[in-house]
Amino acid sequence: MKASIAVLPGDGIGPEVIAQAVSVLQAVAARFGHVFELQEAPFGGSGIDAKGAPLPADTLALCLASDAVLLGAVGGPKWDGGKLRPETGLLGLRKALNVFANLRPVLASPQLSHASSLRPEVLIGVDLVIVRELTGGIYFGEKRREGDTATDVCTYSVGEVERLVRVGAKLAASRRGKLCSVDKANVLETSRLWREVTTRVIRAEFPQLRLSHQLVDSCAMQLVRAPAQFDVLVMDNLFGDILSDEAAMIAGSIGMLPSASLGEGTRGLYEPIHGSAPDIAGKSLANPFGTILSAAMLLRMTLGLEQEAQAVEAAVGAAVSLGAVTQDLCAAGTKGVSTQQAGAAVVAAIRAAHPTAYAAPMGA
Repeated sequence: MKASIAVLPGDGIGPEVIAQAVSVLQAVAARFGHVFELQEAPFGGSGIDAKGAPLPADTLALCLASDAVLLGAVGGPKWDGGKLRPETGLLGLRKALNVFANLRPVLASPQLSHASSLRPEVLIGVDLVIVRELTGGIYFGEKRREGDTATDVCTYSVGEVERLVRVGAKLAASRRGKLCSVDKANVLETSRLWREVTTRVIRAEFPQLRLSHQLVDSCAMQLVRAPAQFDVLVMDNLFGDILSDEAAMIAGSIGMLPSASLGEGTRGLYEPIHGSAPDIAGKSLANPFGTILSAAMLLRMTLGLEQEAQAVEAAVGAAVSLGAVTQDLCAAGTKGVSTQQAGAAVVAAIRAAHPTAYAAPMGA
C-alpha cells in the first residue's frame, strides 16, 4: 500500500513524541512492504513563528491532500497573550477537515495498575471509548466581552447530534452493545436537545443497543467509581474534553491515550490527547505511547491495515512489559527510560515479531 501522511509536530513535546511515532510507521512500512510518504509542516506555535499563522495555508493544503494527518501538540507560554493563539490552528484544522467525531479509547493495562490513581480492583475489565463531538458547541460558538462581562455561546443542531450519535452507535454495535449518552439535560437546553435526538436515533436505527443517559457530573463520579460499567460514551465537545482527561488516569497517564478525529470519509486527524507540556519539552521525559497508539489508529481507521495496527499495539504492550516506560508510568522509586528509548523499544518489538504472525504485504 502507498499512503500519504501529513505530519504536524507542533509545539512543546510534540516534535519529540511525533519523531517516535514516525519511526514506528517507518518500521511498519518496512516490515509489511508499504510505502508511507511522511511530510512535515509547521503548525500551531511553530506555524506562527515560521509562517505568521497557526494554520499556514500550505500546511492546510498538505493536510487536505493527504490520506491522514498525524499531530503532536500545540501551545505554550511563548504564545500566551498574543493576538494569534496556537489553539486556533487546531480548531481551524478540525473544521477544515470536517472531522466531527473524536474517538478516545481508554484501556486499563494490568502492567500499569501501579500508575493509576485508582485501586487495582477498580481497573479490572475497563475497556471504554469516549466519542466526543469536535466541531460544534461552546468552543465554536459566539464569544464576546462587554465591559466586565464575558459570554461564550453553546449551540448544537439536530444534524450535528445525529451524526455523532450514529458514529458512537456503530462503534457500540461492534463492541459490547452499550451506549451511554452524557449531557446536562436538567439544566441546559442544548443537552435537552441532545438527549431527545439521541433517544430517537437509537430507537429508530439501533434498537439492539442498550442506551443509557447520564448527567455529566454523575458520569464524572462513575468514571472513577466503577469505570468498567462503560462501553461507548457519546458527549458534546466540552464534556468530552474534560471527561477524557479524567479517564486518562484509568490508564495510568494522560501520555497513554490516543485519539482519532473522523468525518464522513476515511481521512482522519490522529493525535494523543495530551497537551504540549512545555515544562518537560526537550528533556526526553515525554511519554510517546499515546502518539504511537494514535498512529496505530491511523493504520486501522484510515488505511484499513488492521493487522499492522494490532502489531503496533502489541509492540507497545511488549515495551511496557519489558519496563521500557517513561517516568510518568514508573513505580515509586524507579527511574523511567527516555522518550527515544521508549520509542525504540516499540520499533524493536515490531522488527522482532515472527514473520508468520502477519499477512503478506498489501500492494507489494
